[in-house]
Amino acid sequence: MENPLRAGADDPGLRLIETVLWDGQRAPRARLHHARLRAGAQALGWACPDVTFAGPTGQPARLRLTLDRQGRTEMTTSPLPPVKPLWRVGLAQARLHSADPWLRVKSTRRAIYDTARATLPAGLDEVIFLNERGEVCDGSITTVFFDRGAGLRTPPLASGLLPGVLRAELACPEEILLAPDLPHLRLWVGNALRGLIPARFIAAE
Repeated sequence: MENPLRAGADDPGLRLIETVLWDGQRAPRARLHHARLRAGAQALGWACPDVTFAGPTGQPARLRLTLDRQGRTEMTTSPLPPVKPLWRVGLAQARLHSADPWLRVKSTRRAIYDTARATLPAGLDEVIFLNERGEVCDGSITTVFFDRGAGLRTPPLASGLLPGVLRAELACPEEILLAPDLPHLRLWVGNALRGLIPARFIAAE
């Protein structure tokens, strides 16, 4: 079967992305970032060189690495985002399609996420996307985690998700989550940069 990602892999502006936590001495999730970068490059038919995630010694930072179709990498360093003990999350207006193969590759082809992030309603820290079946997918910059009382769960990749690095690290079971359930369970959002963040679902008025 033809890989549907290959049709867009020759876009000269396309980049794979890894956003990495540097704790001042090392990148604690480097192995998982490397694995996802290699998997994304393989899916696109790109070369993937060995990369080293390194930031300023003794100073935590956000590292952003990009990889292009020529196998070239670029890494930038910036301060870590501010920490909040609780994120308020709502629903995104746009919907994802579970069969879209680009949802499973972290790349610069992410206009729907960037638009949602740029237009966050006042008072919200994040919005959660649903797919065409009303199943919870990802946040604009986070993976969704929840607990109905049987332990930590996360939506399945088949709903239309990015294989997040924090998701891989936590390795919790998958379970379909529908929008009406969001107010009635314990909720977290998180990513490799920020870790797991307690969240409160805020319904639209």
